[in-house]
Amino acid sequence: MKTRPVLYIAITSHGFGHVVRTASVAAKIQQLNPEILLVLVTTAPRWLLEAYIPGDFIHRPRAFDVGVIQSDSLQMDKAATLEKLKQIEQQQHSIIVGEVNFLRTNRVKLILADIPFLATELAKAAGIECWMMSNFGWDFIYRAWGGEFAEIADWISQCYQKCDRLFRLPLAESMTAFPYITDVGLTGGTPRFSEELLRSKFKLNSPQEKLILLTFGGLGLQQIPYNNLQNFPSWQFVTFDRQAPELPNLIKVTEKQYRPVDFMPFCGRIVSKPGYSTFAEALRLDVPIVSLLREDFAEAPLLLEGIQNYSYHQILTLEEFFASDWQFLHQSPSPPRQDSILDKNGTEAIALAIVNYCTDFSLI
Repeated sequence: MKTRPVLYIAITSHGFGHVVRTASVAAKIQQLNPEILLVLVTTAPRWLLEAYIPGDFIHRPRAFDVGVIQSDSLQMDKAATLEKLKQIEQQQHSIIVGEVNFLRTNRVKLILADIPFLATELAKAAGIECWMMSNFGWDFIYRAWGGEFAEIADWISQCYQKCDRLFRLPLAESMTAFPYITDVGLTGGTPRFSEELLRSKFKLNSPQEKLILLTFGGLGLQQIPYNNLQNFPSWQFVTFDRQAPELPNLIKVTEKQYRPVDFMPFCGRIVSKPGYSTFAEALRLDVPIVSLLREDFAEAPLLLEGIQNYSYHQILTLEEFFASDWQFLHQSPSPPRQDSILDKNGTEAIALAIVNYCTDFSLI
């Protein structure tokens, strides 16, 4: 009898960026083959998943890693992160045993992970394959911090060595721990609403060059100098920050069906911090990027180099963002250093490979 394929998607517990890019792939999988049952395994809120996945799915709140514990998108707590990693290492056997029963009971055919390292151990224990997608591994992030993180990085590398296939995204580190690598293009969501609808609903009457999207990921930023907006009375700024003040030229988007990517096509610039999903969606839509620097996070230089190579861009020091009057908005972004463009079809390529694999299995 033909059985419905079940895909178990494990997403790292770190901000919203990993969720956004993986949920975009999940949505494409669902579009290509609605028979595939999606199990989204993440501590991210369900509303965020629903903003990217229009159809049904199972949300299973579980965490197999910690990422980096942060108070906002720039402030990291290394000590708390290390403590949590040690706890996961000590408890890995019970974590895996507790989840293997779910995989077997539900006849899961494949794990897709972005990019919790214990997913490979879980797959091996259940006797199924684990495919992964990312532009970096957590071993890369932790190893750069040295000290006790070096041993943690070695353990994580050993987990990644058991990955059956990695879809390596653009703006990536070498990811040498992974034995089987397939390079793919950019991933991300596709705008769901028309410019006319959004401009009308949110009363966005500024021309494109004076419409600025402020987006700093799921954790946001503390103490954004919104007072600078008074220097630009004829401009409009769009934010998803629920704590932002009420200002005449600041449009707060609080309804959860709307996403930053929906506004990107008709914004003149995106002001952000280094983050793969925001950068990838902007690159897919050819929108100029203004980015803050980010210190002590090994992925950030890769992302900043990427936008310098492939996007119109501006890169700001923290002082230029937090302690200036934002005159950078009166300056034109720099053009990309390279003439070549990145492949924009990573979402589709990953989804198609998974659909083909799961469909073949469902016929057995």
